[in-house]
Formats: sequence, structure tokens, C-alpha cells
Amino acid sequence: MILTITMNPSIDISYPLAEFKLDTVNRVRNVRKTAGGKGLNVTRILKQLDADVVASGLIGGFLGEEIKKDLDQTKIAHDFLPISGETRNCIAVLHEGQQTEILESGPVITKEEAAAFLEHFEQLAKRASIISFSGSLPEGLSVDFYSQMLQRCEGKPVVLDCSGEALKEVLTGDAKPHLIKPNTEELAGLLEKPISTNAVELKAALSDSIFDGIEWIVVSMGGEGAFAKHFDKFYRVMIPKIAVVNPVGSGDATVAGLTDAIEKGFSDEAILKQGNVLGMLNAQEATTGYVELANYQTLFDQIKVEEV
Repeated sequence: MILTITMNPSIDISYPLAEFKLDTVNRVRNVRKTAGGKGLNVTRILKQLDADVVASGLIGGFLGEEIKKDLDQTKIAHDFLPISGETRNCIAVLHEGQQTEILESGPVITKEEAAAFLEHFEQLAKRASIISFSGSLPEGLSVDFYSQMLQRCEGKPVVLDCSGEALKEVLTGDAKPHLIKPNTEELAGLLEKPISTNAVELKAALSDSIFDGIEWIVVSMGGEGAFAKHFDKFYRVMIPKIAVVNPVGSGDATVAGLTDAIEKGFSDEAILKQGNVLGMLNAQEATTGYVELANYQTLFDQIKVEEV
């Protein structure tokens, strides 16, 4: 079983507008509302891959119940811990080729709820073969909360997709994730220096002692593909050009592909190909967290993975 964790989920609301007018009324016809948050995007892709997946995290209030209803409708198993606060809304206004986002910070988690979730998570982790943590931590949780969760995984591999101080805490902690997936900007932030997409520079960056103990590092580079390190091997992943419809959630689709491939014991090349294929397929769709698997093999065959 794959366990996905979304600590700060949301109801994602999409408002497509031909023109976004300030200080007046904007009427929207084609509103899209879905259970959101990076971990739930990962979950939906895994479900499309027919993976045995269970979603967990923290949800509360009316919007939390709506998330559970949404997951039930798509037959996605879930086991969230209820909290006293209200789950957040995240609004995206799509207008004139741009995307303006309005993101609520979400609920404030109490110390009692944090402790209860760690116990809840520890029991779920015992049933999992691999675990995926995605996204930000809500207010009230300490910055080392992911590190605390890692200590309760009993050696199960964890695919971690977070950034900022939470990621720094993990990298300095004793319990290490199996895989992290920073982009070049996040990588530069960790190392506190600019990072280009040059292979020599990337190899040096990923060899920094801050990453000691982490088996896989996959650096996403958008249209330039990806660069990866697995133990002492380095790979450049080259992808074909595609028509991008909506890039939101493509990183989450990549995480889903990597997680599924690792659980299935794929080769390094197949792991990297599957992750990138699913990210590209998501970018070709208007709906976040959806891929058209009929196009999977065509893109898979066009991706090149080269050891460098």
C-alpha cells in the first residue's frame, strides 16, 4: 500500500475568465472545485495508475467533509485525522494567459492535534510499503514536524516533496527520506548560491554533504527535463517539447510516478522516465491531477535518460 500525506489540504477553486476586472463584478460560469493540496494531487494520479493508495493528513470543518466526499466519489481510500479548525480554500483566477492565486493559510493546529496525528500516522505507516509527504505544514506545527514523522516510519521509504525550512530541518535530521524532489530554485535556496542547469555544476551541488544519507535526489527543471542522483550515479533526463495546457500539479504527478515506480522496483531509467512522463501528461490537461494514460507510452519512448 502507498500512503500519501497532505498536512494542509484545500478545496481548489478555479475561476476561468476571459478578462479579470479589478474593483468590479466578475461573473464566472465554468467553475471547477476539487479536493486539493499537493498530496491529494499525488493520490489522484496514483489512483489512475491502479495503485493501492490511502490518503491521510489533517482535515476539519465543512470543507474537510467536502474533501472526503470528493475522494469517496472517485473511490479513493482515505484515513484523515479530524481537527477543530476549518480546512482552507485555494482560489486560482485564470485570465488573459495568466494565473492569479488567492491562497488561504489554513487552520492552526493545536499541540494535542499534532500529537494525535503522530500516533495516527505511526499506525498507518506500519501498513505502507512506501510513503509520500507533499506540501506545506499548516500553522501550529513545528518546522521539524516532517522530521518527527520520518522517525516513525520504521525504515519505510519516504518520497518527500517540500521546501524551505521544513526541508532544511529534514536534511539536518537523523531520519532521512528515500527521495527528495527540489527544483533548481529550491536547490539554490538550500545551498545558498545560484545553480544553473549545467551538468558539472549540478553534480557538484548534489554531492554537497547536506544531502548525505539520501538515496535519490531528483531536480526538476521544467521544459529542460530533470537531473538526478541515485547513490553515486548521476542522470540527465531529456524530455520532448509538448503543448502545455495547465502546468499546475505537474510536479505532483511526477512525484506520483516516481513513488509508484520505486514501489514496483523499476530500474533507475524507468523510475525517471515514469516520473517525467506523468508530469508531462498532467501539463497537457486542463484538470490538475489528471493524466491521459493512452498517451503514456508515446511520451515514455521519447524521453532520454543519460548517465553523466
